[in-house]
Amino acid sequence: MTNLADDLRRAADAVALLGSSSADLAALPDAEALAGQKRIACARRLLDTYAALMAATIAERSRPELGHSGLAAQQGFLSPEALIQNWTGSSTGDAYKLVAVGTMMADTEAADKLVEEALSTLSTPDADADAVDVAAFAARVPWQAPIARAVTAGTLSVDAAESIRAGLGQIDAAVTAEKLRVALAALLTEASTLNADEVFKRARRMRDHLDEAGIAAREKQAHDDRYLKVYRLSNGNVRLNGLFAPEDGEFVLSTFDSITGPRRGGVRFVDPERAAWAKKMQDDPRSTEQINADSLVQLLTIAGEADPGRVFGGRRPAVRVIVTEKALTAETGEPGPAEPAAHGQIEGNPIPISQETIDRLLCDTGTRGIKFDDIGQIIDVGRDERLFTEAQRAAMGVRDSGCLWVGCDRSPAWSEAHHINEWLTDSGDTNLADGVLLCHPHHLLLHNQHWKITRTRTQYWLRPPVENDPEQTLIALPSKAVGL
Repeated sequence: MTNLADDLRRAADAVALLGSSSADLAALPDAEALAGQKRIACARRLLDTYAALMAATIAERSRPELGHSGLAAQQGFLSPEALIQNWTGSSTGDAYKLVAVGTMMADTEAADKLVEEALSTLSTPDADADAVDVAAFAARVPWQAPIARAVTAGTLSVDAAESIRAGLGQIDAAVTAEKLRVALAALLTEASTLNADEVFKRARRMRDHLDEAGIAAREKQAHDDRYLKVYRLSNGNVRLNGLFAPEDGEFVLSTFDSITGPRRGGVRFVDPERAAWAKKMQDDPRSTEQINADSLVQLLTIAGEADPGRVFGGRRPAVRVIVTEKALTAETGEPGPAEPAAHGQIEGNPIPISQETIDRLLCDTGTRGIKFDDIGQIIDVGRDERLFTEAQRAAMGVRDSGCLWVGCDRSPAWSEAHHINEWLTDSGDTNLADGVLLCHPHHLLLHNQHWKITRTRTQYWLRPPVENDPEQTLIALPSKAVGL
């Protein structure tokens, strides 16, 4: 078993060797700077583990039943989280995260110790009876135990652990502990290659697939929680504050993306008129936030007269609903194998939508369903022309769920279709399997810095240039979509 204290000492020593000033670090060659960043990340992960364990200790000594004699209350705080936030200068969310993960680790350690002690006392010669006892003891270990063990082992950060814990949720009538254990085992196999945000999205979608029947209820709650407050301040200015459900919120985002996209690295325009508009938007002296404010006023002013096909010279805002063949079968009433209710999602939003919402939006928008073959690849609708069709881009949006580059969270609407085989030099047919989505900055980076994307069946790989990695070690590019 790893010794956390020894690991932290070694990690701290490795960081100290980097230097003690900005000048020392600035003098490091690129390779050493990258290696140094990894050392710092390792040390921070171990220190965060200590912070979580200490937070759990403080929370245990501040239990509500202890009243004013609890540790936090003695220090003048109403909760252990408030004490931790005050002493560390962190956010409320960070304090709650440390307590939650630390408590999970402490509970797991205690449960593992009880099981180990109980197993050591088994002395019956009956193997079957021993197996029953072992199973009974093992059942006492919380299903989240593998998360805690991974943090202790240093293979999972505290941030990622909290993302998994929050994303998978708790046991209820529809989602048993065994189902959560299976989902967790699958998630932990890839968690080390994902950041905390990506891990949360994967975990949240796994939970949605385990509890598809609850999607409609959560969807209704999100809709009921919507609000928009408009009020006047004492200085005469007017402030807006609102919250929208995913369906309406994505339309709002799409509207402002269509207006300010050129300011934030949006898709390149081929059409001369739209390219000229994009250039004008880039050169606009106003800030992006000021453009948003002015545009909202203009939208409200001309709402009844504006051309519904255009918004200030840009593209019409559009929200695409992504559905699988399973959802379309449910929508048309065609018979299919017995399985949980189908669901879909709004492009760019990780929250699923119910079958009822799919039916309504398909009726309103005529959204196209996307079919998959038996190995999970979208059925090819290749063509002999250079550009991908809108249908192909929609299909890639379902498959890739946005820019495929490592760590990028740009949605399909902010991504461009990239031929992994060059059109002229590599016989680059415009087929789905040979196209991936990349946001504009990463698309430029790939071409300008000579990165390369390749494919083996349904798996895509990123090959760095020799200048970055003499071995040109392939980097996996898994889809950011789960279950669709």
